[in-house]
Amino acid sequence: MDDARPYSYKKDMVERVHSVVVGSGFGGIAAALRMRAKGHQVTLIERLEDVGGRARVFERGGFRHDAGPTVITAPFLFDELFDLFGETRSEHLKFVPLDPWYRFHFHDGSEFDYRPSLADTHAEIARFSPEDTKNYDRLVNTSKQIFDVGFTQLADKPFTRFTSMIKLIPQLLRLRSYLTVAQLVNSHIKHPLLRQAFSIHPLLVGGNPFDTTSIYALIHYLERKWGVYFCMGGTGKLVAELKALMIRQGVDLKLNTDIIEICVSDKKVTGVRTADGAFISADNVICNADPPTVYRQMLPSQTHLRKKVLPEAVTRYSMGLFVLFFGTQQRYPDIAHHTIWMGKRYKDLLHDIFSKKILAEDFSLYLHRPTATDARFAPEGCDSFYVLCPVPNLQGDVDWAKQGPLLQDRIVTALEKSIMPDLRNVITEDFYMTPEDFKADYRSEHGAGFSISPSFTQSAWFRYHNRDPHLANLYFSGAGAHPGAGMPGVLCSAKVVETLVSEDERKAAHVQPTR
Repeated sequence: MDDARPYSYKKDMVERVHSVVVGSGFGGIAAALRMRAKGHQVTLIERLEDVGGRARVFERGGFRHDAGPTVITAPFLFDELFDLFGETRSEHLKFVPLDPWYRFHFHDGSEFDYRPSLADTHAEIARFSPEDTKNYDRLVNTSKQIFDVGFTQLADKPFTRFTSMIKLIPQLLRLRSYLTVAQLVNSHIKHPLLRQAFSIHPLLVGGNPFDTTSIYALIHYLERKWGVYFCMGGTGKLVAELKALMIRQGVDLKLNTDIIEICVSDKKVTGVRTADGAFISADNVICNADPPTVYRQMLPSQTHLRKKVLPEAVTRYSMGLFVLFFGTQQRYPDIAHHTIWMGKRYKDLLHDIFSKKILAEDFSLYLHRPTATDARFAPEGCDSFYVLCPVPNLQGDVDWAKQGPLLQDRIVTALEKSIMPDLRNVITEDFYMTPEDFKADYRSEHGAGFSISPSFTQSAWFRYHNRDPHLANLYFSGAGAHPGAGMPGVLCSAKVVETLVSEDERKAAHVQPTR
């Protein structure tokens, strides 16, 4: 075969390039499949007992809990992974549209259902503020304009050169990307509670709405364009089918394997070394692990070389997460699939979490009740719940051994007094994770839930690049790299890596000596 010929997937193809993927979150799985579709030999390495990374599954006493992401907003990105091999996602996985997308429960007892139909959403808005129905339409229109640049032009495109960023600056200024998400939403929406509901999205990717660039307001239109879905069987089923796809296509999976070093020689990565001392050679290494952890723990010899514009001393990290899992020995049919439970404080609470890094007595919560859509997550007559509480990351001084049980008790009390009566008497099989667990299980820097935060100066070219600026065959596909966290973000990150690897292969083929 001609050395200059681009790779394409063929089962009988001679596998000449070995790509090693470190970490099997969605960004790692997607990268592994995309490299395999190029004809690479692919080894996917995961330190936990199964693939999925944070998208793991807990089974306790007949209750099932998805531990990781639960909101699917761009299903075509999963379709693409099956399409690569001539398969159809719908033959393996059923995505069910949700209605409402989210139910907001406010501190005053009022509730707002954010729904897929514009007419239904208008009706919900009108119960709070009739004038905000038209204001919401203007917000969605603004979001579409941001989407057309921020998603269409940025999400799956490499930003390894500053010139790529320079070209977009006029558009970003026109779209007022220097505003925060909260400022942009507040310029359209007038009712204080609706302002909270429509500015909450950055928290889904680890950002404070009051300092996250308004580029992330594109999520409004992204949801309107493709909807909000749940995968029947949960995120665990999604991971299991992607794992089966990898096995069918010959991806080599190495589980319970921790990487302690990425080996370098002559400014190139040569492979990885495992905790038990084994060396795995590689032509490319793609890291789905947290970039700060990779550079500090796996590439200590490279720490003196700058990897992004802002130095580590001023890098801002996403918040930590306290995640409470439990079952109930009764059903709560009035609880939606996704519920956002808002405390009385909003901006000040977020300031405590992100800036002061203190654990306040109050909180806001995200509740996931998969049994609202899929009863198989719990025994008959029961419900399964996952409650996510934003908290300070480990840069704050919180003794989680002491505070964990206290926070759980406050959360159960608050839910019992509001939307889940008698919870204390029916809760069962409860356990929780803290930022300490995120650090220990996922090697997340500072136990952050979503790597570095999505501020303007940590987005696109300013974020960790998808290809290391000094090691040409080291790539990043995950929440800490461009375009950022969230399922659409990490799946697009793998597409960026695919583009970069293809570019590098074309360049290498071009300089090959003629035979």
